Amino acid sequence: MRRVKRSPRLRDVLLTAAVNAVNAPPTTFFYGGQAVIEGVLMRGRRHYAVAARKPDGAITVFSEALKSRVYTSSFWSKPFLRGVAGLIEMIHLGMRALQWSAGVQLGEDAQISPALMRLTMGISVIFGLGLFIGAPLGISALLHRAPVRSITGVAIEGVVRGLILVGYLLIIGQVGSVRRLFHYHGAEHKAINCLESGDPIDVEHVRPASRLHPRCGTGFIVVVAFVSIVVFAPLGLLPTAVRILCQIALVPVVAAISYEAIRLLARKRHTAIGRVLLGPVLATQLLSTREPDDSQIEVAIAALNAARSGETVVGELVAVP
Repeated sequence: MRRVKRSPRLRDVLLTAAVNAVNAPPTTFFYGGQAVIEGVLMRGRRHYAVAARKPDGAITVFSEALKSRVYTSSFWSKPFLRGVAGLIEMIHLGMRALQWSAGVQLGEDAQISPALMRLTMGISVIFGLGLFIGAPLGISALLHRAPVRSITGVAIEGVVRGLILVGYLLIIGQVGSVRRLFHYHGAEHKAINCLESGDPIDVEHVRPASRLHPRCGTGFIVVVAFVSIVVFAPLGLLPTAVRILCQIALVPVVAAISYEAIRLLARKRHTAIGRVLLGPVLATQLLSTREPDDSQIEVAIAALNAARSGETVVGELVAVP
């Protein structure tokens, strides 16, 4: 009797991610970044750099060493813990870079106060929790009319969470300033893809690189939506209030598992199963990235070169005028 080969289940994929993460070489380092106002943030091994286009057209670069133990301690570089560290890093460095890039556009005399940034951050966190935890829970309750909570409701909630993400990206992508942010997001991806392919880091070689990348933050959220179905499933029978609190408390766990899963997918991107599983991750990035022009690519290159300054060279360093 022929045995039918089954597709790997999500649980098996996550287990494989855990095994590969534990066995991964400790020297492996992945460059990453974010788009900011008229600029790009890049994170290197020992410091990060932000480059932005000033109103007069010149590129200005800010670089700072990574001093916090979250960035430098080997403890936080271990599998699963590095996912939690990555979440903290994304928020902390992202807000610092955003504040700096806003100052570049407004001028030195119009710097945004740290208190205002913290307030903005708090509002953003509350909005995010409401949109991606509260809203899916409410919509799931309306769609799944059962006398008690169930695992089916959790699955519906996960699907709704993914649909909300797509709708959110479609809506904010219509705003002019956000569209420009998405252009710089595309430039960031192109620069890192060029670096990882081993090509020289200049406009000519970065321009044809893909604007999609498997380790993108947008794709990370897509993986989070799927992982949350598995992690939150045991909470399906809990009272709603308790369940919401548990989901918030488990956000670091979901982030840690998702981080390892997306690292595995990035390494398996050239295999058949890797391409299939990466499909939704890359497809969503079509909504959060745009094709950048050469001036935006120059900014991404400036940030990447500054983040790599003094580190092991992969490809050719080119000064950006």
